[in-house]
Amino acid sequence: MKVSLFATCLVDMFQSKVGKATVEVLERLGCEIDFPESQVCCGQPSFNSGYVKESMEAMKRMIEAFKDSEYVVAPSGSCAYMLHEYPQIFKGDPIWEQKAKALSEKTYELTQFIVDVMKVEDVGARLEGRATFHTSCHMTRLLGVKEAPMKLLSHVEGLEFTELPGKHYCCGFGGTFSVKMAQISEQMVDEKVHHVEETKADFLIGADGGCLMNIGGRIDRKEKPIKVMHIAEVLNSR
Repeated sequence: MKVSLFATCLVDMFQSKVGKATVEVLERLGCEIDFPESQVCCGQPSFNSGYVKESMEAMKRMIEAFKDSEYVVAPSGSCAYMLHEYPQIFKGDPIWEQKAKALSEKTYELTQFIVDVMKVEDVGARLEGRATFHTSCHMTRLLGVKEAPMKLLSHVEGLEFTELPGKHYCCGFGGTFSVKMAQISEQMVDEKVHHVEETKADFLIGADGGCLMNIGGRIDRKEKPIKVMHIAEVLNSR
């Protein structure tokens, strides 16, 4: 399979190890990876802040960047879902609606692609310790990816999994929400960290960089001995 990596802004700027792990996992599974260098931000931060028209130029660049891709895979349920929103955003446009639809139909979140498209549940990963998993809002509620991460984690050798209490609660990130509503966001992420502590987990695992940056930052500030890992890094552990 030929896969184009949609790296996302957070991976590009802050979490390069996640991008590397994503590529290595997919290559180990037999995929041929390319990275369209013309890709930019998917437009989600500005779109969610109400700047719809201003976001459309970035969206058009993304559509053109991946127009020749067979599959587009992102290590982020939130960003992958945004590409699925493009057809609705460009609805009524005789040119861009169809282009947007073509992109959305071939775009997948990483675990969704591995389990639902490649039909793989065991990638041969190994990680010793107790872990819990944060289910991000966009990935579960909007993209609808719920079981794929769990199936993959259940096959990680040496990993003891504990379900996170209140797993459906938002971590308080929500993109620009955490900036505009900082005090509310802080209370939400404090609650999330408290639930993570309840599991006595060595690792907090997630599939969205924004959530992990938010929760991980709070864990660091509170000096908690919990390692935050993106699921791509877990699946790449040997």
